[in-house]
Amino acid sequence: MIIAVNTRFLLADYLEGYGYFIHECFKRITKEHPEHRFIFIFDRPYDQRFIYSDNIIPVVAGPPARHPLLWKWWYDVRVPRILKKYKADVFVSLDGHCSLNTNTPQCLVIHDLAFLHYPLFIKRSHLLYYKRNTPRFIKKAKIIATVSQFSKSDIHKRYGIENEMAVLLNAAKPVFKPIDEEKKTVIKETFTGGKEFFLYSGSIHPRKNLFNLLKGFSLFKRRLKSNFKLVIAGRLAWKYESFVKDLESYKYRQDVILTGYLPESELAALTGAAYAMVYPSFFEGFGVPVLEALQSGVPVITSAHSAMQEVAGDAALYADATLPDEIGDKMMLLYKDEKLREQLIIKGLQKSQEYSWQKTSTLLWQSICNTKH
Repeated sequence: MIIAVNTRFLLADYLEGYGYFIHECFKRITKEHPEHRFIFIFDRPYDQRFIYSDNIIPVVAGPPARHPLLWKWWYDVRVPRILKKYKADVFVSLDGHCSLNTNTPQCLVIHDLAFLHYPLFIKRSHLLYYKRNTPRFIKKAKIIATVSQFSKSDIHKRYGIENEMAVLLNAAKPVFKPIDEEKKTVIKETFTGGKEFFLYSGSIHPRKNLFNLLKGFSLFKRRLKSNFKLVIAGRLAWKYESFVKDLESYKYRQDVILTGYLPESELAALTGAAYAMVYPSFFEGFGVPVLEALQSGVPVITSAHSAMQEVAGDAALYADATLPDEIGDKMMLLYKDEKLREQLIIKGLQKSQEYSWQKTSTLLWQSICNTKH
């Protein structure tokens, strides 16, 4: 079988979200199935580390697809030519887009429908593109998969899908694991001057609800008079400017640390040293940072009424993302109740064992095979 894969999110110094998903799945799939050939389609020069095995043929099809007009060109002009040239049996696209201009059977992975639920949190040009084309993608693809039962139900409700959808789940990388007290001390000295800290991991973007996180942290600081810090680890994404500006006049600015984008090993160490992960995102199709924290033996406070409740079950505390006081209350609860914190750590480590990239990649491979037949 000749399997073409959309690998435009495999970016050497910018690997997150879709990129991690593609990387973790296909470094396994390509090695486990040497009898098949894989065409990796990049939209810019690629890093050799993403060519995992000898059965991969990398193809660069520019220009980089960075906005809707170029998305249209890339998926409907460039990709079909490559599929035809290499006589691909299947085209796999894991970023919610597929080609509307090919007869090659397609396996499409849609992670979430955040653009429908929070349209103000996406560029207008992108929103119009997604609203216009997502129904077309769903109709065109032979197999559709997603990453949680939450997203599966959402997609069914919004679009109605005749065929059964696969739920691939997601996973955290093995590098996220509990660390010893000595290493925790070193990490805290490095990032927070030795102080305990709450951690948010992810991009700085309106949908991530960081304004309410700051308000919740203010409540925690004001009531408990603690020397805790808040560490925000992630890149500056769309509309980050207003957050950065507000942070300048934030009362507890000296207690907030922005790390920027961190390499995987540094982020894993930082996660393992946190007192707790606070992930108050308004909407996620899965919420990988939640699972990374659970797997690291770190308690989690996250949003109710989203995929995170499915991911963490009873191993996390939940707050209404729209209510900063609830976020702050959960931070205080965790601080005051050490027994609860220890129980959540144990439950989190147990819950995290339900997820693995091996399981995810196996389920994805089944979907790819179903696309061919």
